Amino acid sequence: MAAPVLSAETDLAAAAFADLRRRTAGEPAWLSGLRDRAFARFQELGFPGAADEHWKHTSVAPIARIAWEPAPPDPDAARPLPVSESGAAPGVQLGFLNGRWSRALSPVASPVPGLDALPLADVLRDHPDWLQPHFGRHAGWEKNPFTAWNTALAEDGAFVRVSRAAAAGPIHLLFLSEGTGGPTVAHPRTVIVLENGAQAAVVETYVGEGRTLTNSVTEIVLGDGASLDHAKVQRESPDAFHVHSIAATLRRSSQFTSSNVAFGGAIARTDLGVHFTGEGGDCTLNGLFVGDGTALLDTHTTVDHATPHCTSRQLYKGILDGHSRGVFHGTVLVRKDAQKTDALQSNKNLLLSRNALVHSTPALEIFADDVKCKHGSTIGQLDAAALFYLRSRGIGEPEARALLTWAFASDVVSKFKPQVVREEAERALATRLPGPPR
Repeated sequence: MAAPVLSAETDLAAAAFADLRRRTAGEPAWLSGLRDRAFARFQELGFPGAADEHWKHTSVAPIARIAWEPAPPDPDAARPLPVSESGAAPGVQLGFLNGRWSRALSPVASPVPGLDALPLADVLRDHPDWLQPHFGRHAGWEKNPFTAWNTALAEDGAFVRVSRAAAAGPIHLLFLSEGTGGPTVAHPRTVIVLENGAQAAVVETYVGEGRTLTNSVTEIVLGDGASLDHAKVQRESPDAFHVHSIAATLRRSSQFTSSNVAFGGAIARTDLGVHFTGEGGDCTLNGLFVGDGTALLDTHTTVDHATPHCTSRQLYKGILDGHSRGVFHGTVLVRKDAQKTDALQSNKNLLLSRNALVHSTPALEIFADDVKCKHGSTIGQLDAAALFYLRSRGIGEPEARALLTWAFASDVVSKFKPQVVREEAERALATRLPGPPR
C-alpha cells in the first residue's frame, strides 16, 4: 500500500474527533464503535499519495496542506433560498449550511404519507435504530480515507426513507457551503432507503462560495423492485474542494438511474459504486463534467455485478477548457457466478484548449463466461470540418464552437433525470457558451 500523506489536518481532525466524542457520549454502542474504528482507519491511511493507484491522477496535496477547521454551528445564518433559486422542482427540500440542517434553507412542506425526509442529526438523536442497518454498511471506509473521515465525524445530513405507498415530487437535498473566515470543512452524510416496490427521485445539489472542503458520503439501499432516480449537481466555487462517495446497493429487480453533473471546484472528486445483490437489477449511470481555468474534475465509477441477469449502462462525457484537467476511471466487475450480465460503458471527452488534459481509463474485470460486455473511450477536439462548414454559412467562430460543443453534450444531457437536473445542466452549459476562440 502506498505511504500515507500526513499533514496538519490529521492533527486537527484528531482534535475535532475528540470534541465530537465528548458531545456524543450518549450514542449507541454500535455507532460509537463504528466512529472509533473509522477514525483509527483514517489515521492509519492518511491522505492518499501519488503512488496510490486510485488517486494517481488527482493529487490531494492542495487539500492536505490546508489546516481545515470545522464549520461553525450557525446553520440559520444562511439567507433563505426559494425553491426556484435553489434549483429544485416542487416537492420536498431539506437544506444544509456547511453540512448542518438549516431551517432557512428548508421550505415547510406538507407531510407525505409513506415518506420520511429528515435531518440526519434528528434521526441519530431520536431513532438511531433506523440507521443501524445502513450507516457505514455500504460506503467502504476501510480503503477510502475520505469516507473513513466522514464516517467518524458525520453529525448531520439527510435521512430519506420511502415506502411503496409514498407519492411525492422530487426530494431535493441542498448543500450550501460558505467559507467565512478561515477554510472550513463539512462532513454531510446522506442515507436513502427505498422499501420494496417504492419509487422516488432524489436530487443532491452542492453550491457555495469561498474556500471550503465538502467531504460527503451518500449510502443508497434499494429494496426488491424499487426504482430510484438519483442526481447529483455540483457547482461550487473555483476555490472549493469537493470529495463525495456514493454507494448504491441494489436488490432483486431494482432499478437505479444516476445523473452526475460536475461544473465547479478547484478539485472535485466523485466515487460512485453500484453493487448488485439480487438478480434482475438494472442501473444506468449518466454523467457530464465541464471544467475551465485550473479545475480538476475526477469521477471514478465501479459497477459490481455480483449476481446473474443484471444490466448496467454508463455514458460519461467531459468538456475541458483552459488549463483544466479531467479524470474518468470506470470499472465493471463481473463476478464468477454473474452469468447473463449485460454491461456497456462509454466515456467521451472534448478538449477545447490545447492546455486541457483528460485521463480516461475504462476497465472490464470479467470472471464469468456467459456475458455481454463492452467499453470504449474517446478524446478529441472539435471537428475542424464541421467548424469550417458552420463558418462558411456565416456563423462566427465563437458561436460555431458553442454550437458544436452543445451538440457534443446534448445526448447525455437529454438523459438526465429528473427534468430539473436536465434544465440545471442546460443553464450551466449556457453560461459557458459561446466560448472565446482558441
